[in-house]
Amino acid sequence: MSRRLGDIAEVLGIGMDGDAGIAIDGVATLANAGPAQLGFLANPRYRGQLADCRAGAVVIHPDEREHWKGPALLSRNPYADFARAAALFETAAAAPAGMHPSAVIADDAVVDSSAHIGAHVSIGARSRIEAGAVIGPGCVIGEDCVVGRDSRLVSRVSLVCRVRIGARVIVHPGAVLGADGFGLAMHEGRWIKVPQQGGVVIGDDCEIGANTCIDRGALDDTVLGEDVRLDNQIQIGHNVVIGAHTAMAGCCAVAGSAKIGSYCLIAGGAGIAGHIEIADKVTVTAMSLVTRSIREPGTYSSGTPLMPNNEWRRSAVNFKRLNKRRHD
Repeated sequence: MSRRLGDIAEVLGIGMDGDAGIAIDGVATLANAGPAQLGFLANPRYRGQLADCRAGAVVIHPDEREHWKGPALLSRNPYADFARAAALFETAAAAPAGMHPSAVIADDAVVDSSAHIGAHVSIGARSRIEAGAVIGPGCVIGEDCVVGRDSRLVSRVSLVCRVRIGARVIVHPGAVLGADGFGLAMHEGRWIKVPQQGGVVIGDDCEIGANTCIDRGALDDTVLGEDVRLDNQIQIGHNVVIGAHTAMAGCCAVAGSAKIGSYCLIAGGAGIAGHIEIADKVTVTAMSLVTRSIREPGTYSSGTPLMPNNEWRRSAVNFKRLNKRRHD
């Protein structure tokens, strides 16, 4: 599939400089792009790669235009516009409507005729699959679940029970939504399991990564707002609420009843304690541990940067001495 550079600029609604007729048939990095491909410069650290770049054109900020002599798409947000351009060359085939003969569907489940139900899918009682949804092979959908219009469960996704997924949501392989939350009460020296009677609500346009787990609520629902993006292997505890447009990188863990605002960025491996609140537009850097509420937007970190082990040991000793020095 090939597109004229000028047509790409028109579809994206951004400026262009150079030969509008050049044919582009794909996208690539600056280092690997060929004459029929589109590259991008979003980070000035990669500016030096422009000298040897063979791309037919580059998505570039107007302030960087002087560093690239070839045709260019001029963008105030090169990374986002490169992503939009890349989507023009997506070639994934649409899943055909219909139901694989190996699927097992409860008598009172409702499946729209335009949905795709793959091999070895199980759909439980009172669940509903809406128009254009794709349920990939091996998915298990329990009781009282909803998969919204044009959403896609890629494969081996489990919706345990009372999970409501909005429109245009993507859930990647191995994800488990709606399993029991970790609710326990101690009684006479033994744990008693607290029944988890809530559900999970996923807003429109969310994406949930592979092997991510989102527990259902104890009483109220666990909720992800519109356009929340979760990476792989994330744990979301029961009754957590995540605001719209927040993104979380791999291996984060959020304990029960935490509330995270909108437009937050939670970097990889961060941990968030339960029953705290994080304001809108907060960034938490990688491997940080959030143990108290954050009331103001900004960037927050915990822990110490990597250093040689001997230096870290000396620093650890000094940390212990800080209070003593203060009192002295």
